[in-house]
Amino acid sequence: MNIDHADPVELAALREAFAVDGGGESALGWAAVHAFEAEHGVVLPEPYRTFVAEISDGSFQGPPEYGLVGLAQLPDDWGNDGADRNLGKPFPLTATWLWEEDDGPYEDWKALIDEVLNHGSIVLGTDGCAMNWHLVVTGPHRGHIWHVADVGALPFGAEFGHTTSAPGFGGWVAHWAAGKEWFDAESTESAE
Repeated sequence: MNIDHADPVELAALREAFAVDGGGESALGWAAVHAFEAEHGVVLPEPYRTFVAEISDGSFQGPPEYGLVGLAQLPDDWGNDGADRNLGKPFPLTATWLWEEDDGPYEDWKALIDEVLNHGSIVLGTDGCAMNWHLVVTGPHRGHIWHVADVGALPFGAEFGHTTSAPGFGGWVAHWAAGKEWFDAESTESAE
């Protein structure tokens, strides 16, 4: 996964996956992408950066279930106006965390949940019921996709064990375009 330079093959696959969206008509352009980055103190990871500049800023067809939201947007089920979001602060996680199963008291980890929801990531869209997909733009997991729901958060990509796909935006879109289930990796429990 190269988050600093767009791979022409990956961009071609993204163009093909989103051809129905008008072939670049909804793209933001580089000036708008640079303005967004300056406003939020981030540099978007590739290939998402080139995607929103040249291919499409959102998509009605997905991914995820209810479509890919635009760069500066939040899903309809977000619940607030997003004023607490700070993309320049690092995304706090590097491993799966299911807070629903955390033994500690809610008061001890509520602040961390707020950081997971609001720091260092843009929201790509929702599968409904507050099950959102995030692209990390700041921190150690920059460039990775995370699934954040009301029960916890987990990274997307074969290296993390929940899926068979490549990590990052390109791998996430390729997985969706191939019609695969999001969590298609055979679990270790079923293999035993």
